[in-house]
Amino acid sequence: MSTAQQTLNRLRQLKLGGMADAYELQLDQPKLHGTSFDDRLAMLVDHEMSNRDTRRIQRLLRGTGFPESAALEDIDDRAGRGVEKSLLATLAGCQWIYRHQNLVILGATGVGKTWLGCALGTQACRLGISVLYYRCSQLFSDIAVAMADGSIATLKSRLVKPALLMIDDFGNGEMNLAVGHILLDVIDRRMRCGSLLITSQYPRTQWHGLFPDPTLADAVLDRVVHQSHQMHLKGESMRKMLAKERMATE
Repeated sequence: MSTAQQTLNRLRQLKLGGMADAYELQLDQPKLHGTSFDDRLAMLVDHEMSNRDTRRIQRLLRGTGFPESAALEDIDDRAGRGVEKSLLATLAGCQWIYRHQNLVILGATGVGKTWLGCALGTQACRLGISVLYYRCSQLFSDIAVAMADGSIATLKSRLVKPALLMIDDFGNGEMNLAVGHILLDVIDRRMRCGSLLITSQYPRTQWHGLFPDPTLADAVLDRVVHQSHQMHLKGESMRKMLAKERMATE
C-alpha cells in the first residue's frame, strides 16, 4: 500500500472525510504537486471545514420536521403579495432570533405562509441555528398525549430546546384548558432562550377567542405579541396560481 493510500485511510479513520476527499483530488491533479506544502494544507483544511458546515446544516434541516423544502432565494415576491423586501432582508439575517424576538406571518389559506416560514427556518439552519417545526393541531395533540402517558416533561424540553420554534396554522386544533397551560409554560420558558415563528389564517384581533379561557389568552398573547415582527401575505392562493401556470405550459 502506498504512502498516499495509507494517509487517505488514516484521514477517513479519523473522520476527516472532507480532508480525505480534497487530498484525493490533489493526487489526481499533477499541477498542484508544485504548490507549497502550506498552500496544499490550507486547501485540505478549507475543504474539511466546508464539508463539516454542510453536514451540520443538513443535520439541522433534518431535525426541523419541515413539511416542505423552501429557500428565500426562491421566494415569489411579485407585487400585491405583501412581501416587504426590507423586512424580509432584515429577517434573513436572523438577528431577531438571536434577540429572542418573535415573528407572526398572517394571511388566507394558500398564500404561502408555511412556505415562507420554512424558508426563514432554512435560512436559520444555514446560520447554525436550531429550528423545530410543529403544525398547531399536531402540537396540541402531542401535548394531550404526553400529559396522558406521563412524558410531558420530555416534550416540554423538546419544545424549549431549539432556538426557533415554528407553530404553523395557529388556530387549528383543539386547545383545552390543560393544553393551553402547557403552551403557556413552554412559551414563558422560551422567552428567555429563543424565538417563535407563528403562522395563522386568523387576524391577531381574533386570537383571543381561540383560547378556552380569557386569562390564559391574555397571558399567552402578551408574551407572543411583545416585540414581535409581523408579515401579512395577500393575494390569490399560490397553489391555484401555480396550477394555472402549469396548465398554461402544457
